[in-house]
Amino acid sequence: MAESEIGVDAPWLGQAELNAVAEVIASGWVGQGPRVARFEQDFAALVDANYAVATANGTDALHLALLVAGVRPGEDVVVPSLAFIAIANAVRSVGATPVFADVDPLTGTATGATVERALTPTTTAVIVTDHGGSPVDLQSIRDVTDPLGIVVIEDTAGGVGSTCRGRPVGAAAEIATWSFDGRAILTTGDGGMLTTTHAAWAARARRLREHGMITPSADPRPGSVPPAEEYREVGGDSRLTDLQAAVGIVQLGRLPEIVRRRRQIADRYRDGLRGVRGLRLAVDPAWGTGNVGSFWVEVEDAYPVDRDGLLATLAAAGIAVRRGGSAIHRHAPYRALTPPDGLPGSERFADRTLALPVSRTLTAAQQDQIVAILRDPGAPALANAQTVTRSGR
Repeated sequence: MAESEIGVDAPWLGQAELNAVAEVIASGWVGQGPRVARFEQDFAALVDANYAVATANGTDALHLALLVAGVRPGEDVVVPSLAFIAIANAVRSVGATPVFADVDPLTGTATGATVERALTPTTTAVIVTDHGGSPVDLQSIRDVTDPLGIVVIEDTAGGVGSTCRGRPVGAAAEIATWSFDGRAILTTGDGGMLTTTHAAWAARARRLREHGMITPSADPRPGSVPPAEEYREVGGDSRLTDLQAAVGIVQLGRLPEIVRRRRQIADRYRDGLRGVRGLRLAVDPAWGTGNVGSFWVEVEDAYPVDRDGLLATLAAAGIAVRRGGSAIHRHAPYRALTPPDGLPGSERFADRTLALPVSRTLTAAQQDQIVAILRDPGAPALANAQTVTRSGR
């Protein structure tokens, strides 16, 4: 197998981020402080949120969201199986049980119908995701859950820059969570954010991220005595640092260019692969626009090779690709929670999709190479690619 030459993705970082970090170091205050506060303020404005609370990572944001939304041990939380396993783990971390919902096989996101089928008498919350940056139709889900008093947490994870019904994703949710890990479109190396419409939920999340402290640490002003620490409940340590927030502030300014570039790459794939029998490409849903967090392709039965065969062909050609998603219910910790009828939409995505490179460094020539392979995975020019064909075809 050839050594990888074309990467799936890469963070968009540069001198501006280096300068911002250097300024924080020079200030002498590198932990949670004024840059975190500014990052929260700027991020809230970007996504049309009332309140934003920065966290150490996206999983912590999910954990805090479940706590402030009132989910208790023994209750059920409906989650999509086609998602990162952190969603189910966060539910377990508060003592609740994840109940898996299927997804629409055309979009990879949950729907009001798939959520409704998964509801139980003890369901108190639902988590939905914007798969690959494609916006979930949140209104269709809230039409089901709101009359029942069930809170919906939108795990936008890497969805920043996507839109739903003309607004930023997450804006129509009572509470949403975000991730800024190293593979996210907007990265701080690692980090997360919780946004909400409720002042009380935001205030409690701030306490819980800092050991339950009601007088958060801050840089005391010269000549002043900082207030005494006071704790009213058990919390944890989920603080973002000013070093990370400084990077995040710069990234917010880059975001429009990042999304434009990724959508440009996606459009070029669609143009190059138009008419290829057996390949179904990601498209924007009718209700919004995606940020191309990933650009997935479904390999259908009519294609000459199966998904794993195509993965092998691309890898042999030096092109790094990954599967388009994973079904949580298939993993050891959660197999026992698989619904009796399975989750065919989630399994279809997990078995038949792959994510193509969308790195900002992807050149036109490299993208043309990828398109050529997808148009004809068994071409003579690719004889060394060790194409894996379907048995019996």
